[in-house]
Amino acid sequence: MTIDYETLRNWPFGDVEQTYTARDAMFYSLAVGYGADPVDTDDLAFVYEKTLRVPPTFAVVLGFPGFWARDPASGIDWVRLLHGEQGIEIHQPLPREATVIGRSRITRVVDKGEGKGALLEIERTIRDKATGDLYATLRQITFCRGDGGFSARGGMSDPAPPAPPAVPERAPDHICESPTRPETALLYRLCGDDNPLHADPQVARAAGFERPILHGLATWAVAAHAVLRTVCASDPGRLARFHARFTAPVYPGETLRTEIWRDGHAVNFRARVVERDVIVLNNGSATLR
Repeated sequence: MTIDYETLRNWPFGDVEQTYTARDAMFYSLAVGYGADPVDTDDLAFVYEKTLRVPPTFAVVLGFPGFWARDPASGIDWVRLLHGEQGIEIHQPLPREATVIGRSRITRVVDKGEGKGALLEIERTIRDKATGDLYATLRQITFCRGDGGFSARGGMSDPAPPAPPAVPERAPDHICESPTRPETALLYRLCGDDNPLHADPQVARAAGFERPILHGLATWAVAAHAVLRTVCASDPGRLARFHARFTAPVYPGETLRTEIWRDGHAVNFRARVVERDVIVLNNGSATLR
């Protein structure tokens, strides 16, 4: 089994239509930690319909094309896939309910070499079905650990994406600690990612983990919540871009400490698990409006 550059660059994802309600948005917010303090009025705005705000990262669970890499035609060794990086560009805040169209395409296929794997860069746009308004552009880097060396057999390879910026060496300007609940992964999987790795202890142990781990995109959303409340006054309209690299898994119930550096509209961040002192998100960057 081997990947083919042209096949992947022209992969026929098809449009994905999804209707979400205010209840869906509120459930997502609760799953990633908004409302942990029910009398915090900033957080309450994301989990209470009276003055509902939708987190910018909610877009990541909209219009998702499914686990397409399992298709044998992709040539991908899907068992060895890793989610390497995730970014979002927010064009305008998501409404409290809408029908949206998710449109995905592979924008980069990079051969790192035989035995070194390959990188896929996947872009997904989220638009309003009725108006065509663009809400968000999502970009993810997927590391195909078992698929390097295809260009040596006559295939093409794109240049590697630019490396994300390192965080500053000075002490962070802000620190925000966010406890996760023991059932966080069980909640988040109901937002659309039902991989048993995040629920079934036997599956988790077979994958080399002591117990089910938290979804990377849930960790990513917890860090985004920390940035939003710390430097955006919990206003979704102030966050224009958010990006981070995944570096280690999180176990539900652990506490995330998001370290934040700000220089005007530019923000850098990373997140670590307090209990194990392990960095789980790194090279984080955000842009404010």
